Amino acid sequence: MSKTVTDLKKAIRSIPDFPKPGILFRDISPLLEDAVLFSATIDLLAEKCEGATPSKIIGLDARGFIFGAALAYKLGVGFVPVRKKGKLPSATISHSYDLEYGSAEFEIHSDSIHRGESVIVVDDLLATGGTAAAALHLLEQLGAHVLQVLVVIELEFLQGRAALAPATVNSLVSYDG
Repeated sequence: MSKTVTDLKKAIRSIPDFPKPGILFRDISPLLEDAVLFSATIDLLAEKCEGATPSKIIGLDARGFIFGAALAYKLGVGFVPVRKKGKLPSATISHSYDLEYGSAEFEIHSDSIHRGESVIVVDDLLATGGTAAAALHLLEQLGAHVLQVLVVIELEFLQGRAALAPATVNSLVSYDG
């Protein structure tokens, strides 16, 4: 039986006060643990890619790796991880960015994307947009053509899309508050 976005939203757990008081955490674990839901999530992400011709999917550390790698396989294209600083073994470029609770630094292999190459950025969640914006900065440095930023969950009330403009952003499940 095929699943819909509504089924995905029903399966996502809401965990209050995690990782700190006042935060309502949206847990994607049920989408990963259930073979039908996981398959449906990847199929629905692939539908958002119809008409696009990326040569690579860019997955953001860490949960973006899960969805991005599976989507790359489904689309028959390469997968490139964007990782936290110090995790990639070859020559990299990096970019620092701010988080709600501090700062971080992303890296990508400097030879993983060729100038003009079309890519799709994938992550599990779009909140304030800082993480995806850092990835877009790296991809811009490498000369990539970003077709879209694609996420499973978007927390619309945090207005992360604005931080990614003018990039096209697509999400499967969104929450207003």
